[in-house]
Amino acid sequence: MDIQELVRAQRAYFLSGATRSYAFRMERLKKLQRALQTNEKLLEQAMYQDFRKAPMEVYMCETGMVLEEVRFHLKHLKGWMRERTVPTPLAQFHAKSFVSPEPYGVALIISPWNYPVQLCLSPLVGAISGGNCAIVKPSAYAPATSAAIAKLIAETFDPRYIAAVEGGRAENSALLSQRFDTIFFTGSVAVGKVVMEAAAKNLTPVTLELGGKSPVIVDKTADVKLAARRIAFGKVLNAGQTCVEPDYLLIEKSVKPAFIEAYRQALHEFFPDGSMDEMPVIVSEKHFARVTALLEGQTAVVGGEFDEKTRFVAPTLLDGVSPDSPVMQEEIFGPILPMLEFSRLDEAIDFIRSREKPLALYLFTSDQAAERRVLDTCSFGGGCINDTIIHLATTHMPFGGVGSSGMGSYHGKKSFDTFTHARSIVKKSTWLDLPMRYHPYSEKKLGIIKQFMK
Repeated sequence: MDIQELVRAQRAYFLSGATRSYAFRMERLKKLQRALQTNEKLLEQAMYQDFRKAPMEVYMCETGMVLEEVRFHLKHLKGWMRERTVPTPLAQFHAKSFVSPEPYGVALIISPWNYPVQLCLSPLVGAISGGNCAIVKPSAYAPATSAAIAKLIAETFDPRYIAAVEGGRAENSALLSQRFDTIFFTGSVAVGKVVMEAAAKNLTPVTLELGGKSPVIVDKTADVKLAARRIAFGKVLNAGQTCVEPDYLLIEKSVKPAFIEAYRQALHEFFPDGSMDEMPVIVSEKHFARVTALLEGQTAVVGGEFDEKTRFVAPTLLDGVSPDSPVMQEEIFGPILPMLEFSRLDEAIDFIRSREKPLALYLFTSDQAAERRVLDTCSFGGGCINDTIIHLATTHMPFGGVGSSGMGSYHGKKSFDTFTHARSIVKKSTWLDLPMRYHPYSEKKLGIIKQFMK
């Protein structure tokens, strides 16, 4: 596929005005909805091939979330597209002021491998509802799912409107060398910097959904058994290959022994017969080698086993971890949870604030003052109180990072906003033309202006 020609064709299609109408956008959202429903088994099989994902996890975290996003946009698109009247300053009398959402044009969506359907097609929903053309680039690290997405897109949309480009770094580079009107990227911090650098050459706006080490705090007032179960859920889900996974645990010293036992019990409840065949595996040999290398020199109080042949890593809880160890220096992206103790909540807060702003933060407590203290002092993309991960599974709140964990956000209305430009327009009457703003200036005119602009 000639990428340059594809971008040129999409730009011509966009400039024709075909994508702008409400009817067009609604019909294409419905086409995507039908395609997802028709290809549900295809996507399910592809993700099992790539990750060994169970059907429930595929629907709960992938296709179901995209379908919910589509339904939300179908319900609200008409209202979002309306021009919104805003107050007009008295100094601009007589006029009407309004904000008009305008599609950017041709969008590029580069998605990662860990949630290959959701993180590719959820942004696409926003691009469609915003009235754009779009090229999606699925990750080569999930080849079966990438092929399934490409097939779904090709069978559903005119490539002049929506197209999928498969491949690896060469294709990514070729795409980033083109001029797009907006770029949406989900992935690592390192690649995010490359994307932003490429976008800067054309002053292209970017949305970056990145990652980082997301902390979870458990204090002495927490329901330890519940905390262990919900934290274990966050680490078992997709084998910890989640951008908002609980990456490390800060636990108050007095409840650590109880937490270790509760974590062990939670895993037993998840997998009562000892078989973890329903748990996904690490996506590739490269990533498996990286994840298992983080276990070297560490003390596992729960788990610690792995199988190179199947790329399986057991849910693992590490104790006695040094803040300077490799497992505390990079995003784990695996089912390994290092523990660090604290005696006072401020110790945990200071530790978090000494590092880059995380994409997520989780706090388990029954102390409202502690909750307020953490929220008022720690900067992070989003998170949960007394749970993990679920904050991103809603169309009613934006999802995104801050600082090195990302810029911009999406989901629900925010997806529409991300793929549109809010034009500010003043429509001035022609029957009245106040002379104060025109030359020649005078003290009298200045006095009148000051009265208007108080």
